[in-house]
Amino acid sequence: MDRSADIAEPLTKGGLKSRLTVPVLAYGGILMALMQTVVVPLLPDLPALTGASPGAVSWMVTATLLSGAVLTPVLGRAGDMYGKRRVLMAALTLMTAGSVLCALSSDIRVLIAARTLSGAAAAVVPLSISILRDELPPARRGSAVALMSSTVGIGAALGLPLAALIVQYADWHTMFWVTSALGAAGVTLVRWAVRESPVRQPGRFDVTGALGLAVGLVCLLLGVSQGGQWGWGSARVLGLFAGAVVVLGLWCVQQLRSREPLVDLRLVARPRVGLSHVAALLAGFAFYANTLVTAQLVQAPEATGYGLGLSIVATGLCLLPGGVVMLLLSPLSARISAARGPRVTLALGALVIAAGYALRIADSRDLWMIITGATVVAVGTTLAYSALPTLILRAVPAEQTASANGVNVLMRTIGQAGSSAAVAAILVHHTSPVAGVPVPTLHGYLLAFVMAGAVAVVAAVAAWCIPAEPAGRAQGVLHGAEGGAKNGSEGGTEDGPRGARDEALEGA
Repeated sequence: MDRSADIAEPLTKGGLKSRLTVPVLAYGGILMALMQTVVVPLLPDLPALTGASPGAVSWMVTATLLSGAVLTPVLGRAGDMYGKRRVLMAALTLMTAGSVLCALSSDIRVLIAARTLSGAAAAVVPLSISILRDELPPARRGSAVALMSSTVGIGAALGLPLAALIVQYADWHTMFWVTSALGAAGVTLVRWAVRESPVRQPGRFDVTGALGLAVGLVCLLLGVSQGGQWGWGSARVLGLFAGAVVVLGLWCVQQLRSREPLVDLRLVARPRVGLSHVAALLAGFAFYANTLVTAQLVQAPEATGYGLGLSIVATGLCLLPGGVVMLLLSPLSARISAARGPRVTLALGALVIAAGYALRIADSRDLWMIITGATVVAVGTTLAYSALPTLILRAVPAEQTASANGVNVLMRTIGQAGSSAAVAAILVHHTSPVAGVPVPTLHGYLLAFVMAGAVAVVAAVAAWCIPAEPAGRAQGVLHGAEGGAKNGSEGGTEDGPRGARDEALEGA
């Protein structure tokens, strides 16, 4: 008996709440990405607005990155144990509280603390994907998961021009009042339209594992994000990397010995899960370079010979077509995964990302080619990001989906942090003076495209190396085949957590 079908049955009978479950969760994902992006247009002006140094202001981005990386797997595990809807609402509430604090203060210390709270929103997407698995009938899961995955790019594409317009025509605190209202609406909508999933994995929360993971990730990501500013060979950065290796090594030992670990490393070690995480890291690296480089390139002064001198609003509009494409193509990615399997979709998406960078290398002077290349990268990102959670859903038991997807999102975050550091390092080492100010050269930008394209190709190889899944399991988990259900593709609801884990490991 496939209990997931029974759980999802009321959602197939109509009713306003059931029809709005997917749009409400997608709204939360878009809001999460928008919240991470809106601060970017403010960064050049914040030192003067807050009386803080540029280095201190940069922590408004770093703090969000660190807290998001730490809280995503922790909140994912908490969702599996205590209820995904409950933890999702808590994450959105923390995000909204952070936005309210930013609206009320100009003190950089308060702003950094507030942005740390907002980082909790990073857990919204993996929690929502897990809710979709538990609540939707199998025939609807593929397209809904693909839409949920694409919200990351949609929100980022919308956030930049929206924030730029608000900052240009209103007081900068207004932007945070707007995001506070949007966040409050998100909490209210989730409370009204999303019901709590009965799929749980009861047990004791691994506090030691959570603290160890937090310390290790902070050391790793702080070193990566600040390496360019502090110096890659500095004692602080080398010490952080050494600390990350030691702490995460001890954390792995503790997780393997724990009866109820925060992250099931034995499950991660299975090729279908582990290679999906590796591909997520590489895809995150390749995707993020597109946004970073495009935004800087089109804003470069025309005196460079290649720059277009666009405003931040115009820059955001250049990235907007990519967000629209991600929204429109999410159903297509679900169909490809249904027909050929998600690993094919992931490999295809990575190759499309590489093709987009090839276009950027061929021509990065004409605006229409820049927009075309960036949009092609967005197409590949849609395919890749929609396939990743589907791979995870098919490889882990139902009661571990939130924590497993949390780890997958964490790997994407680490990839994005590495991409930011690598792009910055390339551009810093390839500059030429323009009006007495060092500005990155076109050659530096092209090298960044070559690097990102090469990583995308490696991501395609990693995706292709993911073992194919049994046909019955694939159909049972996401496409409603009775055979897959009988084989335990939704295990754990009938036979208990241990049996579900064993079945998932055998399938992996």
